[in-house]
Amino acid sequence: MDTAENELLTRIGPGTSMGGLLRRYWMPIAGTSEFKHERIKAVRLMGEDLVLYRDLNGVFGLVQRACAHRRADLSYGFVEQCGIRCNYHGWNYDESGQCIQMPYEDTVVPQTDYKKRVRITAYPVKARGGLVWAYLGPQPPPELPDWEPFSWPNGFRQIVISRVPCNWLQCQENSIDPVHFEWMHTNWSRRQTDPRATLGPRHLQVAFDSFEYGLIYRRQREDLPPDHSMWSVGRVCLWPNGFFLGDHFEWRVPIDDESTLSVGWFFSRVPSDREPYVQEEPPTWHGPLLDPSSGRWISTHVMNQDFVAWVGQGRIADRTQERLGMSDRGIVMLRRGLLQDLEAIERGEDPRAILRDGAINHRIRLPIADREFLEKGLPLEQMRAHPGLRHHLSRFIFQAGQPREVWEEFCRAMGVHGTAQPDDREVIRT
Repeated sequence: MDTAENELLTRIGPGTSMGGLLRRYWMPIAGTSEFKHERIKAVRLMGEDLVLYRDLNGVFGLVQRACAHRRADLSYGFVEQCGIRCNYHGWNYDESGQCIQMPYEDTVVPQTDYKKRVRITAYPVKARGGLVWAYLGPQPPPELPDWEPFSWPNGFRQIVISRVPCNWLQCQENSIDPVHFEWMHTNWSRRQTDPRATLGPRHLQVAFDSFEYGLIYRRQREDLPPDHSMWSVGRVCLWPNGFFLGDHFEWRVPIDDESTLSVGWFFSRVPSDREPYVQEEPPTWHGPLLDPSSGRWISTHVMNQDFVAWVGQGRIADRTQERLGMSDRGIVMLRRGLLQDLEAIERGEDPRAILRDGAINHRIRLPIADREFLEKGLPLEQMRAHPGLRHHLSRFIFQAGQPREVWEEFCRAMGVHGTAQPDDREVIRT
């Protein structure tokens, strides 16, 4: 890749080509449970400083952070029955950005319509799957996809958010890179525990395919039969900035050119003998990146290991210095697909995976390797005996820093009666 293409695909601020592409998709930016107590949150998204809030009617809004009056910071404002009010002079804005109250002007010149002429930047916001989604693109917005797992019954869900200091694209390229599982998550984990540990099973073959909602990678490993679901079904690189592995989603949402919001949505099927299980709202927590005792990057959990790889490439990876290998065909497909989407936008067309038909936007199915278990479940004792599932009953393997209360809520849902916080220093084995 040359310098011009690298710049084209990584720069996402207002007015950029790639920013214009990514703004055409709904982006998850928070968990709904974050607004139980604190109703206002400062956010930065696609290079813009914004405020996400939930008013007293329960309506979410996303508006520019600067008040139109004297540019005060609305993230220090307060919510009303409708809208967000600036704490400096009390100007109030609804979720469309329209100013609906100017207290002093409304008092001394009640007949004026000046407030009708004041509007701040605002973007559509929706809640789905316990996540808050924003759309920053041209009107009309597409459908917010209703992915099938969002409505699965009998599951414990949790949302994990981290701010990763690097560009979004090197995060997303991880989503179409199957061989890194062998080295980063298996071999590195083993060697962190024992420098002489044997290496894990090798990959014998990888394959990549396009489908309606992105790309699929399939992998054949020497310890698995040829018809194993890793090869026959595979996993999904969800277009343009997501990853779907059956039991969880990951999104890489651009904050600006040099930082990314990692948003993970995780589903744990409760044992079939614990049904029915109903969760009111998924808890949301923010995962740490650094070990406070050493200042080093945490490397004991799956996504933390990914973060190490992403950030190690620099704030914005210099792809002109790469030497791609045979396992990188998916990376090439991803980059070419993004460039093709930019050309489609230039022609006035929608990019790929934009959903316009509301009639089909209901429990949209995606390829799932472990579909039978996720839909039907297993009794607790069978889960404890399962070589893969049993690890999920003893600790949250995906990210470090799970709060004690979330772990205990998970244990109650699963019927494992755990009381201790998982040890985040333990190295995973996958």
